[in-house]
Amino acid sequence: MRFQPTEDQRALRNGVRGLLERRFGRDALWAAVASGRLDRELWRALGDAGFFALRLPESDGGVGLGLPETVLAFEEAGRALLPGPLIATHLAAGTVPGAAQGATVVTAADEGFVEWLAAADSVGEEPADGWRTAAGAVPVRSVDPLTPLHRLPGARAAEDGGVSGTVASLLTAAEQLGSAGRTGELAVQHARVREQFGRPVGAFQAVQHLCADLLVRVEVARAAVYAAAVTADPVDIAAARLLADEAAVRGARDCLQVHGGMGFTWESEVHLHLKRAWVRERRAGGGVAGAEALAGDLLAGDPLTANPLTANPLAAGSSPH
Repeated sequence: MRFQPTEDQRALRNGVRGLLERRFGRDALWAAVASGRLDRELWRALGDAGFFALRLPESDGGVGLGLPETVLAFEEAGRALLPGPLIATHLAAGTVPGAAQGATVVTAADEGFVEWLAAADSVGEEPADGWRTAAGAVPVRSVDPLTPLHRLPGARAAEDGGVSGTVASLLTAAEQLGSAGRTGELAVQHARVREQFGRPVGAFQAVQHLCADLLVRVEVARAAVYAAAVTADPVDIAAARLLADEAAVRGARDCLQVHGGMGFTWESEVHLHLKRAWVRERRAGGGVAGAEALAGDLLAGDPLTANPLTANPLAAGSSPH
C-alpha cells in the first residue's frame, strides 16, 4: 500500500488549491459571509473542473478517479472554508441530473439537520428512497455564518452504515483535516510576526508548545485520513474521523490562543474555522457514533472479551493467584 500521494495526486491537489485561490480567495470568503448566499457561478465552476464527478466513471462523463484523490480535493475545500453542501452534491453525481456538472445543488438530511436547504435544488435521504423536497423543515440559527441550517421535525439520526454513510464521514474528515492544516499555518504565521516585549511571540515556550501540539494533531490525523482513503474500511474511517474532528476543533482553539484577542475579531478567519469545525463535528459518523464503532471493533478482537468468565479474572469463583 502507498500512503504517500503520487505525483499525479499531488498535481490534483495543487490544481484544486489553485482553482480555489482564484475563485474563492479572501475577498470572496468575506463576501460569502456578508451575503449568506451560495455562489452558483462558483458551484458551476467546480462542476466544470470535475470536483463533483471525481469518482464518477469516465463512461458516465466523470473523471474516473478514486477515493484517495477525492479526499485530497475535499481537504483543499476544507482548507479554503468553501461553503455549500459539497459532500451531498458529490455523492449525488451520476444519480441526480446536473449534480456532476454543478448545475444542480444537492443537500441531504444528516442527524435531523439539513445544510443549505434554501439554496438546494434537491434533498436526498438514506435509504435509497429517491430525492425529494424536505417538508416541514424549520430554520435554526447556525453558529457558522457559512452553513445555514434547517431542522427536520421528527427526523431520525442518519445511520452511519453503507457506502454513502462511510464515504460522507471520510470526506467530512478530509474537510476537517484541511481546516486543521490551515489553522496551523495561521498560528505559525502570526507567531512569527506578532511581537510582545520586543520579541516575536513564537519565541516564547508556551506559544511554541501550542504550535507543536497543533502540528502533531494535524499530521496524525492526515496519516489516518489518507490511510482510510486507501483501505476504505469503516473502522479506519471512524478512527480517521475522530482524529480529524479533534485536530480541527482543538487546532482552531489553539490558533485562537496564539492570536489572542485578535483571533476573536470579525476580520480574522480563525473563528470561522472553529465555527465550521463545530458544525462538521456533529455530522453523522463522528462523536459518539465513531467512538462506538471503533470501540466495538477493538473489543471484537480482544480474546478476553469473547468469554465473560475470562474477561474478569475474579468472575465465577476464579482466583487471581
